[in-house]
Amino acid sequence: MDDTLVAHLRESDQTPQTLEAHLLGTAEIARDFCSHVGLENVGQVLGLLHDFGKASQECQNYLNSAFGIIDPDDLDYVDFDSMQGKIDHSSAGAQYIFQQLNGKGKCENIAAQVLALCIASHHSGLIDCLSPEGEDKFSKRMNKEEESTHFKEISQKIGAFVYEKLENQQVIEKSINELIDKFISIKQIDDDNETLQFKDGLLIRFLLSCLIDADRLNTADFEFPQNAVLRNYSRYISWDILIQRLNKKLLDFEINPQNKKIDRFRKQVSDACYQSHQRPKGVFQLNVPTGGGKTLASLRFALNHACFHDMERIIYVIPYTSIIDQNADEVRKILEEADPSDGYKGKIVLEHHSNLTPEKETTFQRILAENWDAPIVFTTQVQFFETLFGSGTRNLRRMHQLANSIIIFDEIQTIPIKCIHIFNKAVQFLVHDCGSSAVLCTATQPLLNRIQPENRALKILEENQLVSSELIKSFEISRYQVFDLRKNDGWRDEEVSNLVDQELDLNGSVLIIVNTKKSARLLYETLSEKEFCKGIVYHLSTNMCPAHRLKTLSAIKDKLNSKLPVVCVSTQLIEAGVDIDFGSVVRYFAGLDSIIQAAGRCNRHGNRENGNVLIVNPVEESIEKMPDIKKGAESSDRVIREFSKDSKIKIIEINKNLIDQYYEYYFFDRKNEMNYHVGIHSSIGRDDNLFSILSVNETSQAEYVRINDEKPKIPFKQSFKSAAKNFWVIDSCTRGVIVPFTDEGKNIITDLCGSHYHGNEFLILRIAQRYSVNLFEFEFEKLFQNSAIFETQKDSGIFYLDAQYYSNQTGLNLNPINPMENCFS
Repeated sequence: MDDTLVAHLRESDQTPQTLEAHLLGTAEIARDFCSHVGLENVGQVLGLLHDFGKASQECQNYLNSAFGIIDPDDLDYVDFDSMQGKIDHSSAGAQYIFQQLNGKGKCENIAAQVLALCIASHHSGLIDCLSPEGEDKFSKRMNKEEESTHFKEISQKIGAFVYEKLENQQVIEKSINELIDKFISIKQIDDDNETLQFKDGLLIRFLLSCLIDADRLNTADFEFPQNAVLRNYSRYISWDILIQRLNKKLLDFEINPQNKKIDRFRKQVSDACYQSHQRPKGVFQLNVPTGGGKTLASLRFALNHACFHDMERIIYVIPYTSIIDQNADEVRKILEEADPSDGYKGKIVLEHHSNLTPEKETTFQRILAENWDAPIVFTTQVQFFETLFGSGTRNLRRMHQLANSIIIFDEIQTIPIKCIHIFNKAVQFLVHDCGSSAVLCTATQPLLNRIQPENRALKILEENQLVSSELIKSFEISRYQVFDLRKNDGWRDEEVSNLVDQELDLNGSVLIIVNTKKSARLLYETLSEKEFCKGIVYHLSTNMCPAHRLKTLSAIKDKLNSKLPVVCVSTQLIEAGVDIDFGSVVRYFAGLDSIIQAAGRCNRHGNRENGNVLIVNPVEESIEKMPDIKKGAESSDRVIREFSKDSKIKIIEINKNLIDQYYEYYFFDRKNEMNYHVGIHSSIGRDDNLFSILSVNETSQAEYVRINDEKPKIPFKQSFKSAAKNFWVIDSCTRGVIVPFTDEGKNIITDLCGSHYHGNEFLILRIAQRYSVNLFEFEFEKLFQNSAIFETQKDSGIFYLDAQYYSNQTGLNLNPINPMENCFS
């Protein structure tokens, strides 16, 4: 290949990366990524052809003008600013492979569309095959005119190079065989056409993930070679060493004489998990009562399971409302050596809270994007779902890291009801087709294996219960009582305040868990004014950055450990995986799963004779726009009424029958919501569901037939891009903003504002995850319009918050707090 053809330029020393070097380098990485699912030759084809279009004279003139290689007075110079995003360099490679294979047989047609689809989509995210309106977008792209794609011109230039690397080495033929074998193996006995096509679509997305990450890594490591040494590239510390470190910690645990029964139970749970680690890969359940030690028990299983099966990484997926930091810190303290000579210090446990970089990445942002390249990753449900179903390329590039991994879903009951079908089939795909294992952890297992239709239920073998029902039944210690204090006229904040005062006198510490951030702030403000709460009341919500929440939790624990009075007002974030022990818990009425999780923070370690869990129905809190909480509360009310005994004092007796009946009602009442409905006001423009749109896409097919009087000829008909644009885990997209909490948060902002490719941005942004808050778009826009949000550097796409809008008590506020103090901009 002509070595004057360029792909990128390293600005620091004006060194160009040749197109040949970029294609070969990307192909090598993509081949490695795809090999995890047995598709290494597919990866090589994708890597070698993805930037095929950059060989056109039009693209070379554009690149060389942008790089400053072509003088502005030269006839070949183009105004690169005005041409940005207008030159198509992804279609030509897609057309090349499509023309090589299409029409030569059924297998070739399938391979042609898969390979061309990935290459054409590597800058945009998966395009629609059929649009919602029934237009064949894929075929239109493959027939794009020569004037735009320059396919013939490019073929003459580098066709011989491509032939030598692909066809002469039979890479294309091998890739066809790999793909067909993979598609055949994906089908399971209970699959219908819809579930099969859904999983086929996930495989296509997986391949695109391999290509995107390979492309971004090769580019970033050329442009910023100093950052290449910061990456792990899957070269991790051995599982054996991490197992030794965990075992050492487990030996250090001493059974507390006061809590002997609880400690013995936790050890039995841990041992049971260890005993299952040699089981074949699959879907496992860890059903343990709150306070049963599931974090370390699941880690013990995962480390040993990963070692036994030679797996890549362990990924903890935690509810988006919870506190990642506590679990991540606990694991980090065990697995990362304090010895500074340990070369893996800081490279073992990765926390991924939010998206700080924008969807459209600049060169600078490519080096900062997180691709989950660590042996142990803590992330949120939002990030997990966006990786599998979200729009664009930023999240998608991580998907391939889910292969050959152990994915631990903490508090599995918090999976949004609308996502149940796509979640179940995605987990099945990851386990059956990507060589992963999944562990579903909770004290209140939802009935994911009993939903309808049966072929969308998650198959869980009885022998994959990590802890036996007999062991759970043996744990009959009563740590608390749950009192139903709801009343007809509801509870006002002043009445809740009086209840807190009463419980504080009785048990010395009180946790109040509410359903909304607004309720948390208002109740905190009410209690702050009470004499009995002076200096002892704390607030927790996702308006606070992770570092702020962790610092607050630490202060609360210090008071609890010192047996000092303390009151905490929190949203439900404290219910998931937070090891904390209050004497009394007040829970605003919600789903039974939330009530049980809240109860798990009461007398958690059995240090008291008993604790009180008090259920109240607030007057001043609205959950009308929170359907999951509202419908959970309705199902709770029904099952509590059915199971309650006639008595003046209503005590809710928590047991498996109550939990199962609750989920029967909750799932039955919402069985038609589990396929992710989209309505006529969405960009899809009709009543439909994402499961269908991402599989057979029946309505779009029917529309195609109506327009063309024939069925579409392409094998895959999904509206991938349209579905992704309509997918939101929490019904609204969010953006991460760095906040100036403490000097460290301010220093991070200062570094990012002043740093210009100094080589430390990658590490700074990893740390910045702990000092970020996720904002809904309307919140971001309001703050931006009020000049409360600033960009760290021009076009960086990374933003920070003015300190006037951040409270050291309650976190982010949409209005200035103490506007004359502590302005940081």
